[in-house]
Amino acid sequence: MSLRTPETIIETQAVTKRFSGSRGLFRPATFVSAVNAVSLKIRRGETFSIVGESGCGKSTLARLLVRLLHPSEGAVLYQGTDISSLSETDMRRLRKDLQFVFQDPFSSLNPRMTVGALIEEPMKVHTSLSRPERRQNVAELLRKVGLRPAFSNRYPHEFSGGQRQRIGIARALASGPKVIVGDEPVSALDVSVQAQVINLLEDLKAEFDLTLVLIAHDLAVIRHMSDRIAVMYLGEVVELAPNEALYNEPLHPYTQALMQAIPIASPHGRSMDAALTGDVPSPLAPPAGCRFHPRCPHASSLCSTEKPELTETGTDRMIACHHWEKFAGNAQTHLREPPRSANAEKRFTLFRERCQQQEPTTADNP
Repeated sequence: MSLRTPETIIETQAVTKRFSGSRGLFRPATFVSAVNAVSLKIRRGETFSIVGESGCGKSTLARLLVRLLHPSEGAVLYQGTDISSLSETDMRRLRKDLQFVFQDPFSSLNPRMTVGALIEEPMKVHTSLSRPERRQNVAELLRKVGLRPAFSNRYPHEFSGGQRQRIGIARALASGPKVIVGDEPVSALDVSVQAQVINLLEDLKAEFDLTLVLIAHDLAVIRHMSDRIAVMYLGEVVELAPNEALYNEPLHPYTQALMQAIPIASPHGRSMDAALTGDVPSPLAPPAGCRFHPRCPHASSLCSTEKPELTETGTDRMIACHHWEKFAGNAQTHLREPPRSANAEKRFTLFRERCQQQEPTTADNP
C-alpha cells in the first residue's frame, strides 16, 4: 500500500521580484532583486514557515503568494491556477480563499471604521449573507479570537496591540479562507501576548481546516507550530526541512548560525562559538556564486564561482550548499532544548490547566 502524496495548495515556480532603484542623469537604473528564483510547494493543511534575517526577502515572498505584488519572473500557482496572470476580476473572486495578516495591526485597520464594520466588510464583498447574518457572524468571530461581541462598536485605537492583532485575524477569517499568510504576526507584540496569538492561530487552523504560511525572523517563535520551515538568505531559499529535522540537525551553515543565535535559558546549553562575521551583502550587488560565501566559515573557491542549486538531501529535505555533507554531522547539540526537571514539568502542567479553566474573553481585555 503506497502512501498518498500530500496535495499542493500553493506552488511558486522560479519566482523573482525586482524593484527599481535610483537612477541618475548619467547613471543607468539599478534594480534590487528582493526574491530570486524561489521554487516552493506548500501543502494543504500544513503550517509552512519562512524565516531569515531582516531584508532577506521573506515578506516580499509572502506578498507574492497572495498577489499583493506581481512577480517580475516566474509563476505563483494556487490549486494549479497561475494567479500571477489572472485579471483583476478573477483575482477578486479568489481573494476570499487567500487572506493576509499584516505585521502591524494598527496600520492595517481603518481608524474610521468600527471593529464590527471592519470584520463585516469581507462578508459584504465575498458572500451573499443578509445584514443580520453578517452581524451574527461578526459576533461569532469575535468570540473565536477571544474578544467580546460588545467590542464590535469600538474603534481600533481603543484596543491594545494584541487585541488589534486578534481583530486582524478575525477579519482574515471573515471570508472563509483556505490559506492565511501571516507576515510576522507576533513580532510587534509582548512575549506573553505572542504566546496567546500563536496558540490562537493553532486552534483556528484546526477548527477551520486552514493552511498557514508564517513569516518570522525569530526561530524560537515558529518552532512551536511549524510543520516545515524554509530558510531564506538574500532573496534565496538555502534550506527547506521538516520542523524537528531542522532544529535537531541544521545542515546549512547559515541555518546553524541562526540556531546559535536563539537564546537558551540554561548556562550549560550556551555555546561560546563565534557567530557570523561580516555584514549582509548589498542586494544591489549580490556576491557571485553562493550568496552566503563571504560570511561562511566553510567556503571554498567553488562557492565564489558556482551557485549551488536547492537539491534533495533526504526525505522531504532540501539544501543549497556545495559542502553540506562535510559538516552534516557537526550540528551543535546545544540547539536542542535542555530537558525539564520533574518539578518544572509539574509547574508547566499546572499552568496549562489553569489557562484552560480561564474564559477566553478575559484574555488581553482592556
